[in-house]
Amino acid sequence: MSAPSVEVRLVKAGRTKITYPAELLADDGDHITVRAPWAGEEARDFGFVRFEHGDVFTEHYWRSRWYSVKEVRAADSTLKGWYCDITRPAVPGDGVLTVEDLDLDLWVSADGADVLRLDEDEFAKSGLTARDPDAAGHAVRALDELELLAHRGKLTNLLD
Repeated sequence: MSAPSVEVRLVKAGRTKITYPAELLADDGDHITVRAPWAGEEARDFGFVRFEHGDVFTEHYWRSRWYSVKEVRAADSTLKGWYCDITRPAVPGDGVLTVEDLDLDLWVSADGADVLRLDEDEFAKSGLTARDPDAAGHAVRALDELELLAHRGKLTNLLD
């Protein structure tokens, strides 16, 4: 029997950025876990990691936290690392899991040696700090929390 499916909808600046199907693996009422293949049409090389056809993302979302954590594995199951999106808390409903991207991201390599804060320039340009200072504060604190956990080697503790 296959896992139930859900559509993941990533929204940014009020517009749907991407929508893709995923398998719903678990939902305990707060922590939602899904699995999906790389949803991009083409490979994407960030310089520190390359996402490509065959990669599998096990994605962790929370109704109460301002981030998501995505474990990224190559087609051969080799762990590439964790891509963390700073988001508003996830909103599930009617087979759709909606997440609003707040521009900040964190990359953690598989060995934990590289912990990279990403897109801080995009966050600054987004105007969120002026438009919604409470959300901006949550976003910055979420990024700081994930970075600290990653440096301490405890990021994966969130995923249990």
